[in-house]
Amino acid sequence: MTLDHFTYPKEIIIDSAGWSDLLLGVVIGAVKPPDPRYMERRIPTSSFQPPNFKKKKYLDDSVKIAEEIFEVMKPDAETHFKVSSTYVLSSLRRYLQNRGYKVEKVDATGDLQEMVERGYVRWCVEAGVPAELLKTKRRFWTLLEWVAEIPHLREGLVKTGWASWERKWREEIYKKTQDLQR
Repeated sequence: MTLDHFTYPKEIIIDSAGWSDLLLGVVIGAVKPPDPRYMERRIPTSSFQPPNFKKKKYLDDSVKIAEEIFEVMKPDAETHFKVSSTYVLSSLRRYLQNRGYKVEKVDATGDLQEMVERGYVRWCVEAGVPAELLKTKRRFWTLLEWVAEIPHLREGLVKTGWASWERKWREEIYKKTQDLQR
């Protein structure tokens, strides 16, 4: 959320991380100020792999997460939602609007963005990615190189539903592996 937005007496802020990253799925986080508690859920990697990716299963998953946010944070009719403008949250925003809530599409920055980003990095480390490879947000090439080291084992962590994966990157990492073995 940027600082030029109003705050409301009752609000829930929702953001995501991992959408443009090569590995795993997406982490969605929510806070309900002034409560310092943070809720985090994950859209699984399988939602970004065939055949689920073409069916946009990740959008359905974001709605399921919205339902969990309801259960945990118990919004009432006066609750205002501030939801990141990322595409992966578009169905979640629509779901909230269809339930009659005021929903503001915001650019994500600040504390919540940092918490969600840390959640995504934590997930990568849990999956075996060395933490030092995750220090920067511009990590596509670094992660591609990491997958290329052992592609037959690590490809399962990749968003393989991307057209660019099948068209270009998959062939490139397997070629790189063959070149190293020669």
